[in-house]
Amino acid sequence: MITLSNIEKYYQNGSIKTFVLRRATLNIKQGEFVSIMGPSGSGKSTLLHILGMLDEPSSGDYTFYDEPVHKLSERQRAELHKKYIGFVFQSYHLIDDLTVYENIEAPLLYHGFKSGERKSMVADILDRFGIVAKKDLFPSQLSGGQQQLVGIARAVITSPKVILADEPTGNLNSKQGKEIMELFVRLNSEGTTIIQVTHSEVNAQYGKRIVELLDGWVEKDSAV
Repeated sequence: MITLSNIEKYYQNGSIKTFVLRRATLNIKQGEFVSIMGPSGSGKSTLLHILGMLDEPSSGDYTFYDEPVHKLSERQRAELHKKYIGFVFQSYHLIDDLTVYENIEAPLLYHGFKSGERKSMVADILDRFGIVAKKDLFPSQLSGGQQQLVGIARAVITSPKVILADEPTGNLNSKQGKEIMELFVRLNSEGTTIIQVTHSEVNAQYGKRIVELLDGWVEKDSAV
């Protein structure tokens, strides 16, 4: 499903290249749950953003569902992202002046769903995530765990094939973090591919495979 071959990311200043990723090669199958680990500055978030087509590699090949991402235009990459990928951020990225309902509905507007379909889909996801009572609240009225729950609900409402999560429990307490990770396990059991970046050894163990980065290199890739 996902194949990275010799992916590099660097920033050039004159003749000097500062590398963030070095020859990263990775194969991820549909339905896997992969945890990406490594110290700060190891290239974890950069790798995730390249996988999510939010950033471009400097060199190397990236194939996603048989599409050569490295050869696509920005518009084509955006369409591919929209069709297949849900992104969950550490800082939630909810829209402050929209209610929970409106935040969750936003991707459906972007995808062009009709009003009746949107109402039904949002109602289903609010019920599934147990946040019906929060639908008219604004993000500032929610706890961190509730905000992240809304962020994940928004990410999955279009039934993406892949969820990319960047430190999804970084701003949560241990109980909230456990609830979020158990939610990812459930989504994965339903067939969604999960790729998470995490500093947490505990959270990494929820995955079935751990990829460890160091100074931009893939140091280790092992099953849990």
